[in-house]
Amino acid sequence: MRTEIRSGRAHRERKLAICSGSLPLSPEDRAELLAVLAEDSDGDIADQAAHKLLTISHQAFVAALERPDADLRLFNYCATEIASKPCIADALAKNRSCPRDLVARAAGHLTSAGIQSLLDDLDGLSMSSALAESLAGSVHATPEQMELIAELSKGLPEEQQVREAVKAAEPVSVRRQSLIQKISNMTVVERIQLAIKGPREARTSLIRDSNKIIQRAVLQSPRLTETDVESFASMTNLSADILRIIAANRGFMKNYVIVRNLTNNPKMPLDISLRLLLRLTPTDLKHLTVNKNIPETLRSMAVKLFRQRMVSQHDEA
Repeated sequence: MRTEIRSGRAHRERKLAICSGSLPLSPEDRAELLAVLAEDSDGDIADQAAHKLLTISHQAFVAALERPDADLRLFNYCATEIASKPCIADALAKNRSCPRDLVARAAGHLTSAGIQSLLDDLDGLSMSSALAESLAGSVHATPEQMELIAELSKGLPEEQQVREAVKAAEPVSVRRQSLIQKISNMTVVERIQLAIKGPREARTSLIRDSNKIIQRAVLQSPRLTETDVESFASMTNLSADILRIIAANRGFMKNYVIVRNLTNNPKMPLDISLRLLLRLTPTDLKHLTVNKNIPETLRSMAVKLFRQRMVSQHDEA
């Protein structure tokens, strides 16, 4: 039934039955199909569906919006008509199938959680200047989010320039000229696209970019490898924020080399590096005890933990 309604193949009687509520449907199916029928070419059906939509709970709309294959007409209705309802704007933002320009309509109702979901999809966010501009006026963004949004908003290109930026992000184009020279002439959006879609050489360069949102884009690249992150984890010129993001990724933390490199990185926030100590092998723990670059507190704890392990090994022997 859902396929029939969405494709426009359903008979008029079936559409009317959905509008009347006589067919057994889940709340999320009813919300989505009524949104579809509200744009039906039959004016009578469209009117009935629009009227019935007013009786649907916002929880049903949220459930419908969470589905990866939600209909575009559902996105449009929610963004245009009910974006102020609880959780609706956030649900639009969290579904990456929802056009970012539609999310822009609801941007004023996003919570910090919804804004964060957009920042976690910099590829989509950077492609919509309307959304980036809408977020700039958000009253619910955290100070850190506002800083990132401000950095994204610097020099946003027009739509044609965005298309050219995506094209420029292809590896073949990157190889045609000096990478450093090319990056220096790029806008923020172009650098984001290069960070996400470009080759390893681009990621290695852009992870050092002074713009934090560019650094985050590198970590969102689908081309990112564990070898990349192993290298990033040992870089002493990265910000503590980026090292925190790496440490918060469970996938990355399954890699022992990343854990070891983070612990030895003097820029690593102390609260995290202290937790990582427990995961080090005795050999790496011993090396840490003589590392003069790390905080004294961390080195002292490493010495204490190493001694405890030596005593434990001796007792077992």
